[in-house]
Amino acid sequence: MSNIVPSTAVGRRTVLLPTFSLLVLLVVISVFGMKLGTPTLTWTRLANVLFTNAGEEIERIVVLEIRLPRFVLGLLVGSLLGSAGTLMQGALNNRLAGPELLGVSAGASLFMAAITVLHLPISFRLHPLLALAGGLAGGLFVVLSARGSKGTASMLLIGMSVTAILNGLMIILIAMGTSNDVNMLYTYLLGSLANRSWDHVLHILPWFALAFPAALLFSRALNVLQLGDEAASGLGLKVERIRISMLIVCTALVSITVAQCGPIGYISLLAPHLTRLLARSIDARLVLPISALCGAGILTTADLLSRLLLYPMEIPVGIWTTLVGGTVFLLFFLQRKGGNG
Repeated sequence: MSNIVPSTAVGRRTVLLPTFSLLVLLVVISVFGMKLGTPTLTWTRLANVLFTNAGEEIERIVVLEIRLPRFVLGLLVGSLLGSAGTLMQGALNNRLAGPELLGVSAGASLFMAAITVLHLPISFRLHPLLALAGGLAGGLFVVLSARGSKGTASMLLIGMSVTAILNGLMIILIAMGTSNDVNMLYTYLLGSLANRSWDHVLHILPWFALAFPAALLFSRALNVLQLGDEAASGLGLKVERIRISMLIVCTALVSITVAQCGPIGYISLLAPHLTRLLARSIDARLVLPISALCGAGILTTADLLSRLLLYPMEIPVGIWTTLVGGTVFLLFFLQRKGGNG
């Protein structure tokens, strides 16, 4: 904590450097994401496809209809997950908080699994609403169950229990499905950006336009909550009401991504930590938007690696984010523990 200071004490260069670095990373990932794969394009042919719509038809289809929407969707989903993690950790004043641990992702996934297994005649356009309902049901059950308990650690323990129950119900659903249902759910529940199109981008855009600005509106409240519940109440903040509102917005952010791509783990947990280290600030006015960039960078990088590392076999991006994110997160806390020791 000694290396992280409020933004008022941080020079403009300290804040601009991580922002600029993340933007450069996104540009690099986008360019190589458009270029590499089958077919692999030369720089000239890629430029022709992107800027003049020239080139062979197969190249235009692959770049403009497969790779580009996949990258744009990764940007949107990563941004939502990064900001959701910052919002949830700030709302609970606990750096271990994340939608994976509070029943939000599991609730949204359960509702989406039910649609698949039970073959419910529900329009694709309504999937985000149902995922939101599932995420809200899981998250609010945790919040309401933890009311009156001391500290947010109790909420995390309750959240882990609810997540385990919801995952158990999901396994029961999977057992009820056909082999085709199981194959579809397998890919979905691992979290993936593969086989996504502009339709997925267009479905997530309105939700992004509503939920992301709503998250930014809580920046000041997040800063006050860092002082503790008693101090925040003393400053006139209605802690419980604000906390519930934050968790609802956070649930919306996560549920939207689950509806389109399945549950993609650890980005919402890891992005805020990396942002605080990069920006050397705990000011939510900086951490929230930079976490969105960081989440986008993590997801698009992981997705590019998922396409190329074991080519031609592709591992769902959710596997990579869990393996890499979990490892980095563990090393981060081991380092902090060693430093404090």
